[in-house]
Amino acid sequence: MPAFTLYGSRGSTNTDRVRLTLAEGGFTDYELVLLNLQKGEQKSTEHKKRHPWGKIPVLISAEGFTLYESRAICKYLATKYSFPLLPPGSDIEAAALFDQGQCAEMLYFAEPAGRIAFEKFAKRFMGLPPDDAVVSDALRSVEMFFDVAERLLRHKDYMAGNDFTLIDIYYIPLIQRLFACGYGDVILGREAVSAWWNRCVNRPAIQRMLAADKEATVATGR
Repeated sequence: MPAFTLYGSRGSTNTDRVRLTLAEGGFTDYELVLLNLQKGEQKSTEHKKRHPWGKIPVLISAEGFTLYESRAICKYLATKYSFPLLPPGSDIEAAALFDQGQCAEMLYFAEPAGRIAFEKFAKRFMGLPPDDAVVSDALRSVEMFFDVAERLLRHKDYMAGNDFTLIDIYYIPLIQRLFACGYGDVILGREAVSAWWNRCVNRPAIQRMLAADKEATVATGR
């Protein structure tokens, strides 16, 4: 029996956040159950027993422990299975910087980047036009975020310090979505940010998962 079951969708930025964490940790002892978001399977009565808001991902352990929200799942997994993606618990300052980095990612990056992804990516599959005013406003916020990040990354290698952590993983899926929506210059046009991105995305485990997903997408004709 696998250690746990992960309910999600390949290509979902929230699910991929967890899958990237597992890939980086070299952990394969789990079952991935894919839900069809276009058919609304995440809103089914059955799934709402796992996630009361009808979202993904959800983790259920072999013992029945249930956890939702991608960042909570990532931190749980890194702690439980000792992935080297968290600061040592004995280093109070490093732990504080990690928490600070997570707050910055959620508040100043993920919120506006998520709006762009919804308007320019998700709506395409829904057959709806993007709201250009929403995109423009969100893009300004993302650019402002990376202007600040550019200054900070001149003095450290990663978002929470000089070690690669979960915080860096949290950025990867939505940055990929920005590239897919045609906004890669937000990353590539900033020297320190671009160097950080290359350090993150070219890690062997990350590359293996991204390549496998690309092959799967081609195979299904999506």
